[in-house]
Amino acid sequence: MSDDHSPAPNSPPCVEGGCHCGAVRFRAALPASPVLDECNCSICTKSGYLHLIVAGSDFELLAGQDSLAEYRFGSGRARHLFCRHCGIKSFYVPRSHPTGYSINARCLDSELWRAFPVRLFDGRHWERAMTDTFGTAAEDGNAIRQAD
Repeated sequence: MSDDHSPAPNSPPCVEGGCHCGAVRFRAALPASPVLDECNCSICTKSGYLHLIVAGSDFELLAGQDSLAEYRFGSGRARHLFCRHCGIKSFYVPRSHPTGYSINARCLDSELWRAFPVRLFDGRHWERAMTDTFGTAAEDGNAIRQAD
């Protein structure tokens, strides 16, 4: 991404977003065919999280590194990052994509995400869902999404 924040020719569109109080801000280049994942696991259900997976190289934290706190549970592989001021988890490093980021589409500044298809992910049966949804074993831990 260029320093003037304008996309290079033929580059994917970028989106920006952040937490409720504005302390945490990010920018990300969208995948070629964005798909949102609605997960039914306990943390996603309780927080209303709607996943937009991006590669690590397509994500940029613009502000708020010092405002981030981390929560881990279960396997401890996912790095649930949230704003220590307002409590909002606008993005995190998921167990399924440890070299990428899951952005909460609901934390984007624009509502462009409303046009993206939503795929249901059975996070209550995570290991089986990884194979069914991404075609990879849960142990792989790096299910980079292929365009559907």
